[in-house]
Amino acid sequence: MNNILAIKNLSKHFDDFTAVKNVDFAVEEGGFFSILGSSGSGKTTLLRIIAGFQQESAGDVLIRGQSMKGIPPEKRPVNIVFQNLALFPMMNVRENVSFGLKRQKLNNADIKSKVNEMLERVGLNGFDNKKVTDLSGGQRQRVAIARSLVMNPSILLLDEPLGALDRKLREHMKVELKLLQKEIGTTFVYITHDQSEALVMSDKVAVMHEGEFEQIDTPHNLYKNPQTAFVAGFVGDTNRFQLQSKEGGVIMTKGGWKLSSCNLDITPEALFIRPEALIINPAANVAGIDQFEVTIKTILFDGSNTKLSTLVHGSREELLISLPQNAQFEGIVEGNTLNVGVHRDDVKCF
Repeated sequence: MNNILAIKNLSKHFDDFTAVKNVDFAVEEGGFFSILGSSGSGKTTLLRIIAGFQQESAGDVLIRGQSMKGIPPEKRPVNIVFQNLALFPMMNVRENVSFGLKRQKLNNADIKSKVNEMLERVGLNGFDNKKVTDLSGGQRQRVAIARSLVMNPSILLLDEPLGALDRKLREHMKVELKLLQKEIGTTFVYITHDQSEALVMSDKVAVMHEGEFEQIDTPHNLYKNPQTAFVAGFVGDTNRFQLQSKEGGVIMTKGGWKLSSCNLDITPEALFIRPEALIINPAANVAGIDQFEVTIKTILFDGSNTKLSTLVHGSREELLISLPQNAQFEGIVEGNTLNVGVHRDDVKCF
């Protein structure tokens, strides 16, 4: 596929503070590309530069191979959906969606046709005359997206658009947005601090930290094969341990837990183990699996995401272990001892 957006060595300075540092990436046409980072990581600044609301200090933004230097926001083939949606409360749904088309001075017949088509595509048929203040959060979200997409942008930029929704609606809208993007085919560039949003919806995710991209990858590879300690700790639930020493084939954490050595020539500083990578009651003498005993401190019940908080025998290390769904293990009781295993490939060292 062709790249519709290319960011070339982009930086943005505010006096002596650098918000974006030499960022370089490309987005495929028709893709769903997310920028994931915590507050202050630089992701909103980057999005505003792509939209043209802020000027880069260095580097360039290219859309379909054309530099955007000096091109104002209204002339760029992009549109943006903000977290607060910025809908016009005094207008009904049709008037909100048709607003940009009217400013382009299209004839009424074309406007009606385009709005009808877009309302159908976002599932808002029959909502034409409803006030946006009478809509649910998810419906208002679709109005904002329809208002942007009806302008036929090459790229739709989305600035934490689900941030103001309650948790249940946010979960629903994640699926809706992904399906909508696949159906319509417009390139989405989406920024979020919510790792679940990024992993569920995206074709590619860039993890941003202190103005730089730590890793750009598929959601699966980000989760399974993090390339930096920051990505390993930021994406998904994980157990993190500081390392004390490495001798021969053994590493020891600062809490005194001994495990098989990581495949690194130097002593790593930290290791990460996903709670779901830990195996309860593994088969004996399986190649590549370290086995050890833990004491169950407490059971953290959360439906299908229930975890055990445990203490590794012979150490001071606490370990979170995911309880497999429909688990029928006897002895899952606070204070009991469990035999646990972890495959060496699931121990990520940095």
